[in-house]
Amino acid sequence: MTDNKTDSKHIDWRQLSFHYTETDYIVRAACRNGVWEKPYATKDKYMSVHVASTGIQYGQGVFEGLKAFRGVDGKVRVFRMHDNARRMQRSAEGLRMTPVPEALFCEAILLALEKNMDFVPPYETGATLYFRPVLFATTPEISVEPGKDCEFVVIPTPIGSYFAGGFHCTPFIVNRTIDRAAPLGTGQWKAGGNYGASFRASEAAHTLGYDCMFTDAKTHRYIDECSAANFIGIQQTEKGITYLTPRSTAILPSITNDSLMTIAREAGMRGVCRPISGGGGGRSTPAYTRGGVGRYAGGCCVRYGMCGVTYKQGV
Repeated sequence: MTDNKTDSKHIDWRQLSFHYTETDYIVRAACRNGVWEKPYATKDKYMSVHVASTGIQYGQGVFEGLKAFRGVDGKVRVFRMHDNARRMQRSAEGLRMTPVPEALFCEAILLALEKNMDFVPPYETGATLYFRPVLFATTPEISVEPGKDCEFVVIPTPIGSYFAGGFHCTPFIVNRTIDRAAPLGTGQWKAGGNYGASFRASEAAHTLGYDCMFTDAKTHRYIDECSAANFIGIQQTEKGITYLTPRSTAILPSITNDSLMTIAREAGMRGVCRPISGGGGGRSTPAYTRGGVGRYAGGCCVRYGMCGVTYKQGV
């Protein structure tokens, strides 16, 4: 099998986008009969999986996203790794999979970092080493029931900004005709099917030069998510500044959003999680987007409907 990995010496770190760049190693671990094996590093990026596995047939799979940053002191730090481990456990339980133990998850991430240290971008290039932990069921089954055996894989890749504009105003269009996830469905977990369900709306938005903003599936009145990221609003009134983010059972709890809300409260803002109207009228509020996989986007331009009014918000 041909090894087509990228030589880290030839990477232009400042030109990286949010796309896959092959590194030296991935890390794997398997769960058989409820027992997890020790994670190991391998250069082989291909896997053999039974065609009748429930991961393939029924989408019984979840994933995570986290980053390692090189600091001004040269040290490399992984951002809130334990929180990602616990969130993946909740997702696994939601899809009736055997959760990855927190210690094993962290061991696998640190092993992937150790084996791919040359791919951690230099400080202040705007790039990071991103880890994509994936967990999927491998049990062969035709009946509609969950598989118990699982494969856990950590895929490292250096990335730049999720949004092409980077730290700039990002245009969004509100699409009320396609839902991403239902209130009592899988939206609160990082299930692959949630993202596949968004492709139809996001591709339609991209053809118009926008990213897609999703409203709640029940009423289509309230903002759920921006593309694959949480929504943030900064509201200033005579009572002070409020950090707003939607409350919804169809939204994945963002670790970065939680971090930003903590910083906002420490800076004297009120932190509020509540339903946020997705209507096109009323007093405007500066809007931002933030998710576990992307960088913080500085402001957004929101268009309501395919032929609707456009509202622009800046930093």
